[in-house]
Formats: sequence, structure tokens, C-alpha cells
Amino acid sequence: MAMSTPSATERVLSRAFRPFAVVDPGEAVGAAVLTLTVFLLLTAYYLLKTAREPLILLHGGAEVKSYASAGQSIVLLFVVRAYGSIASRVGRMKLIAGIFLFFVSNLVVFAVLARADFSIGVAFYLWVGVFNVTAIAQFWSFAADAYNPEQGKRLFAVLGIGSSVGAVAGARIAKALVPLGPAGLMISAAGILVVCVVLFAVIDKRLGTATKSVSDVDEPLAPDHAFRLLMSDKYLLLIAALALILNWVNSNGEYVLDRTLLASLGDVPAKDATAFIGAFKAEYFAWVNLFGVLLQLFAVSRILTVLGVRNALLFLPAVAFIGYGAMIFFPALGLIRAAKIAENSIDYSLQTTARQALFLVASRLEKFVGKTVVDTLFVRLGDVLSAAAVWVGVQFAWPTAAFATLNIVLVVVWVTLVVVIGREQRRRLDEPDALPAVEAVAS
Repeated sequence: MAMSTPSATERVLSRAFRPFAVVDPGEAVGAAVLTLTVFLLLTAYYLLKTAREPLILLHGGAEVKSYASAGQSIVLLFVVRAYGSIASRVGRMKLIAGIFLFFVSNLVVFAVLARADFSIGVAFYLWVGVFNVTAIAQFWSFAADAYNPEQGKRLFAVLGIGSSVGAVAGARIAKALVPLGPAGLMISAAGILVVCVVLFAVIDKRLGTATKSVSDVDEPLAPDHAFRLLMSDKYLLLIAALALILNWVNSNGEYVLDRTLLASLGDVPAKDATAFIGAFKAEYFAWVNLFGVLLQLFAVSRILTVLGVRNALLFLPAVAFIGYGAMIFFPALGLIRAAKIAENSIDYSLQTTARQALFLVASRLEKFVGKTVVDTLFVRLGDVLSAAAVWVGVQFAWPTAAFATLNIVLVVVWVTLVVVIGREQRRRLDEPDALPAVEAVAS
């Protein structure tokens, strides 16, 4: 990253970050702009996440929602191929700006259709799933490319604050905007995404990368096929398996929450049900993100610094094991809601930050192309496996305890993967010249 004599603003920002992480004055402005960018990105996502819930649940139910999640993986097969093709022709800024503006144009179309009362529940659910994993992956790829491992270990916790606070703000704003309907939420999110593109452009001019000049980062990103890269890279494969298992467990849990929520409605009229589900989900997201931001502010940096990335990755499976174990014996809506709040708050704070930190010991090709494959396709493959489990569960009338037991088994696999990934990450830190892709980052 380019450094200069710290200004008064940089010194003030550096001191402001001190309660949460160590930020050098020369890093402060760049970290602040990136933090603001991810704050806005997560705000937009939670507006869209709140908009999609009544559209999908009231036009299909919890089962259709689960099956639609599986359908996202099929869409992402084409998205990943298109992404690799585009990345082989343009630099990182053109790639990011093009993707975000494409999403903005999609939202305008969806908003018009929603206003016209078209049935867009499934289509919009599929789209939000693709948007979520693709947009977030672009941000963290950019951040991993901007910082070396030493900087990332300190600064990713700061960026995570923007992510967590943005999620809280998005949930709160979404709850206030629920009366405007899905279309109002969509247009609001589109405007926020345009601002994000501007901020990416600003930070792209200010930041280089840990080892590259600004001109270098304008070069095409993908000299090889995305899937070939993944299949030849043990580290990426392990992270892909981790993403798959994590999302499988989480999606199973979301299905259990949704079907329990719908069962609690009884014979409530459709209009009242829409408002009830919207309010329940907005409040649920708000609690998840409130706890998430508290963890991000006061725990994540300290856990990463003291315990390291591998041990940080073990917190979430431990909490998931306890939560799903409790569901086996007490499958009530209140307990399921509390367990999912705990699971998701850790996922969105500590787990996300630690998982992104795994890419600090990666090449630029792994960060942009490999990471995008992992964070899109393999995350959604977890949804496919969850949908398969839901289908089997529906056929055989599984109770909540059966889904909770399945998740307990998956958590054991999850912990094993974390241990193996931790060993590979340590090897890369000790031997940076051994990276398999185009170039190694400095450590």
C-alpha cells in the first residue's frame, strides 16, 4: 500500500480505530473508506434480504424457498464461467464496477415488476442469492489484494466492523421501510450500490496492492480457467469444502426456523401474515446483527490476534453444536430463533473475518478468481445439499430433531476441515514462495 507522511486527519482516524484494532496513520483513510464501502454494501443486502422474505414465503412456502436456494447453484455455474471470461479481459476496477452496475440495472427491473404485481418471488430469491455471494466476494477479494498478511490480520477486523454495522443498519432501515413494500426496498438498495461503485473507484486510486503497482492491478485477472484453478489447488479445495459444509448447516437451520414460523401463523389472513413475517424477519435480522457488531467491535480483533485464524474458525461450529443439540430436545420457535441468532451473529462477524483472512496467504489469481468460485458456487452447493435434505425430510415427515441431528454430524466434519486448513495456512505463512498460483503475496 502506498504510504506518505500522515496528515492530521489520518492521525485522528488512527486514534479512533485504536479501541478495536491497531491501525497505522498511513492506513487509516484507506481503511475508513473500505469500511464505509462494506457498510453500505451490507446495508443494501439487508434491504434486499428483507424484501425477498414475504415474496418467497407467501408464494411457495419454506420448502419452495429451500428448493430455490438449490437452484441458485445452477445459475452460479453460468455466473462463474462468465466471471472468469470477463476477468481474463479486464482489470479489477472495471470488473467490480461492471458487476455492481449490472446488479443495479437488475434491481430497477425487479422493482418495476413488483409494482406491477408480477409474481417474482422465486426469480428474485434466486437473484438475491447470486448478488449476495458475488458482491461480497468482490469486496473481500479487493481487500485481500490491497493488504499483505500482516496488515490484513489487523485491518480485516476493522473492515468487519463496517460489515456488521451495515447489517444492523440495513435490518433497522428495512424494518422502517417494510410499509413501502418490496419495490421501495429494491430501489433504495440500488441507489446504495451506485455509491459503492464510486467509493471503490476512490479507494482504487488511493490503494495499490501489497506487492503490485497501481498500473499492474489494471491488468486482466484470470489467465486460466476458474475451475481448472480450483481443481489443482489443495488450499482452495479445502476452503471450498468448508464453505459448502458451513452453508449446508446454516441452510438446514434456516429451513427449520422458517417452517416453525409458518406453523405458528395458523389461520392468519394473507395480508396480516405478510406484515407479521416481514416484522419477524426484520427483528430477527436486527438481533443477529446487533450481537454480530458487538462481537466485531470488541472480540474479533482480539481473538484473531491472540488465538490465530484456525482457532477463531472453531468458535462457530462449537456454538452450532450446542444450538442444534438443544433443538433435538426443545424444538420450540423461541429456542430455534435464539439458537439461529447466536449462530448467525458469530457467522457474520468472527467466522466471516477469519474465513476472509485465509486468502491473505494467496496469490491475486486465487483471491479474485478462485475466491469467487468458492464464495459463489460452493456456498450455493451447500444450499443444494440442504434442499436435498429438506426433500427427503418432507417425504419422510422428519421432525425438527432429525434435521438437528443431521447438523450435529455435519459439524463434526466441519471441525475436521478447520484443523486441516489451519495446517495448510501455517505452511503457506512459513513458505510463501511455495504458493501454487501465479504469484505469492509478501508476508
